[in-house]
Amino acid sequence: MKSRIYLDHAATTPVCAAAVAAITAALGIAGNPASVHAGGRAAHDLLERARDAVARFAGVAPEQIIFTSGGTEALGTALHGARHPAHATARLPILASATEHSAVLHACPDIKLLPVEPSGILDLAALRTALSAGPALVAVQAGNNETGVIQPLAEIAALTHSAGGFLLADCVQAAGKIPLPAEADFLAISAHKLGGPAGVGALIAKRPDSLNPLLRGGGQERGFRGGTPNLPGIAGFGAAVAQVHHWPDVARRRDAMEAQLLAAGAIIHGRTAPRLPHISSIGLPGVAAVTQVMMLDLEGFMVSAGAACSSGKVKASHVLGAMGLREGASEAIRVSLSAATTDAEIAAFTTAWLAMATRLGRKHRG
Repeated sequence: MKSRIYLDHAATTPVCAAAVAAITAALGIAGNPASVHAGGRAAHDLLERARDAVARFAGVAPEQIIFTSGGTEALGTALHGARHPAHATARLPILASATEHSAVLHACPDIKLLPVEPSGILDLAALRTALSAGPALVAVQAGNNETGVIQPLAEIAALTHSAGGFLLADCVQAAGKIPLPAEADFLAISAHKLGGPAGVGALIAKRPDSLNPLLRGGGQERGFRGGTPNLPGIAGFGAAVAQVHHWPDVARRRDAMEAQLLAAGAIIHGRTAPRLPHISSIGLPGVAAVTQVMMLDLEGFMVSAGAACSSGKVKASHVLGAMGLREGASEAIRVSLSAATTDAEIAAFTTAWLAMATRLGRKHRG
């Protein structure tokens, strides 16, 4: 049986040992954090210690952390709940880059999409024009989940704030790899991209006074998110963010891999822009992404075609389409590394990709 090499860490990364231990310990607590008896107090203490850990990781106050079921809910809470203080009952207009994650693009029917440059960077002139109409909630990924392209959030925040609006930064892919943007008013992060479990995340609300709840209930999360908290998941989240990884080394390995693929005719999407250290969008002209994914899977390599959020469907990438690609939007795979991905694993993938490109390229020419 072939060995399996996992290169899809942008979809989800394995739960780290520290998170497993924290989850196991939390499962042994028989108490609801809202209860006042000894078991409830123990659960509440664990919840708040995890909140403190996530707050330290994000460089914010614990009261600015709102635990959610993941990145999608965190984004949705801000998209539906952000309110301008002067108009507390009216939802702000929403502006978003055309390369945003589907959790943003499909959250509201009236989002205005802004174009990006061929590099994947948001067109700042288009943003400036859109903001001339008045305050808005601007939703932009810190780092794209398909290409890794890093957006200039400091400039975006300055434009947004000068118009009286708020910036929502989707930091699901970027958290832990690059510093979180201090300029953002709302930030979304997710545990399972950081070595924590799936099903838990957080909205960081720098301006909690400008947020209305999305899920109302029994007053949990200071009234911003009703429902009994996922204590084991939150405990695992708190443990995961305390782990330290050295991402510059990952970037160097990724860049060396890309250099070999480029020499063999690959296209690396977004490589002219600053990128997250662990993501590579690799195009093979004339060969459908689904074909590449299946061939590599047969050889023992687990990669994806764009985002892994479409119930197993493989279709043309809206991200690459927004960057101006046509046929190429359906001819790219995403390889994403972890801090534990080895040189040997990357070398094995590179060899397999080169062999696949030679075989499929010859077939395509024929």
